[in-house]
Amino acid sequence: MTILALLSLIAWLYVTASRALWRGAPFLDETEIEGPQAWPEVVAVVPARNEADVIARAVRSLIGQNYQGRLSIVVVDDESTDGTADAARHAGAVDAIRGTAPPEGWTGKLWALDTGVRHGLEAHPGASFFWFTDADVEHSSDELRNLAALSEARRLDLASIMVKLACETFWDRLLIPAFVFFFQKLYPFHQVNDPRSHAAAAAGGSMLVRRMALDRIGGFAAIKGELIDDCALAREIKRGGPIWLGLTESTRSLRPYRGLRAICDMVARTAYHQLRYSPLALAGTIIGMILLYAVPPLAIVLGSAGGFFSAVVAWVLMAWNYRPTLRLYGQSPWRALLLPIAGVLYALFTLDSALRHWQGRGGAWKARYYPPRPQA
Repeated sequence: MTILALLSLIAWLYVTASRALWRGAPFLDETEIEGPQAWPEVVAVVPARNEADVIARAVRSLIGQNYQGRLSIVVVDDESTDGTADAARHAGAVDAIRGTAPPEGWTGKLWALDTGVRHGLEAHPGASFFWFTDADVEHSSDELRNLAALSEARRLDLASIMVKLACETFWDRLLIPAFVFFFQKLYPFHQVNDPRSHAAAAAGGSMLVRRMALDRIGGFAAIKGELIDDCALAREIKRGGPIWLGLTESTRSLRPYRGLRAICDMVARTAYHQLRYSPLALAGTIIGMILLYAVPPLAIVLGSAGGFFSAVVAWVLMAWNYRPTLRLYGQSPWRALLLPIAGVLYALFTLDSALRHWQGRGGAWKARYYPPRPQA
């Protein structure tokens, strides 16, 4: 245990010294970029499957954008059974179209996005950008203006923000900030935003994509079967142009997580896919999570004096690195001491993702099932 505690401390020293990612993530709300002389025309595309309870607020936030250019809104009703399209139309002047079942090899969301793009190009041929967003996101009024100004000033092919997720229940408060923390470790924002780096990621809740960049990669057909579609899109686009990913305090998800099982399902759907269905990568991930998050508290209880010191310092570093994410979600810094619990649970979620794959139950989402397939 003393050796494990020392290894955990070394790992956290490395993370703190060379990957201070979560403290350097840019905020879209803080950008102060002068807008272009001519604001580009934008088509917002919203794929929606059984979102009748939240789609109206999402649509109204799109209609209420403080944007000086032309903005058109296309809601693609992805075979909903709850009146999603009617709720979208009643919310305001949007073009709500009926989607169809995805063809073989396509995921439902990507087929809905592709349907929205094709409709948008036909109805608005002068559009320069597509704004892809989820049906459960309420946007701040200046979001599109800031994204467009940033994209034009830096000639970005994709600009995306990770919206602020719902964080209301006990499990939300324990696990959702941790999810954001882990995402930033997996996809360092400053590397994503560096054109010299191969790191690429986006957040599907809000992605402003240059039309020419989407054409260049061949549209959504290039990633038609991807489960982690936002990061796959970012990876394809970054091969030909710069991208940007940031945080926000003002754009929020409207979808609450209903208990531990809902969060587990969210993670388990794609975690093993992220690991390329590799048992070796799975083993390495589980061992790494245990070393980083479980070992420090265990070593404090079970270790020797030397192990105790290493474990305490490792836990302090862990909590110190986590505090900015807790601050973003308005939580007490003392909750950082609970991160080991969240880390162990996410390790179990990842293991559950692999078990679902081995049992032939992986990739299920919103009453659709996508057979597991290795990433290219």
